[in-house]
Amino acid sequence: MRRIRLLFAALAAVLLATSLVACSSAGSSIEVTSDTVIIDVRTPSEYAAGHLAGAVNVNLQSGTFTDDIAAYPVDGTYVVYCKSGNRSSQAVAAMDQLGFTDVTDAGGVSAASSATGLPIVTD
Repeated sequence: MRRIRLLFAALAAVLLATSLVACSSAGSSIEVTSDTVIIDVRTPSEYAAGHLAGAVNVNLQSGTFTDDIAAYPVDGTYVVYCKSGNRSSQAVAAMDQLGFTDVTDAGGVSAASSATGLPIVTD
């Protein structure tokens, strides 16, 4: 019986440590400076419905994403987001392959807003 209690205590400790790591990475902040380019990779209609203040729209699904993103300097600082995090991870992978060196995947628009401190606007 003592072994079972010790096993449960050890399991609880591992689960607690895992959840604390997950929470700390999910709530991490992203530093944005005047040189940071915020890129929204959603469609133009999604962008128009609400995007981070100062973000540029480079539509991942446009068919010309690689050419469009290649117009930016590879040594710049970029924060990329989308609706849920799926397209932003695809965009970051494409940017990595093109040689971009400082790209942060901020995930979905709400998470990106929280992490950067930038408000969601509709200009």
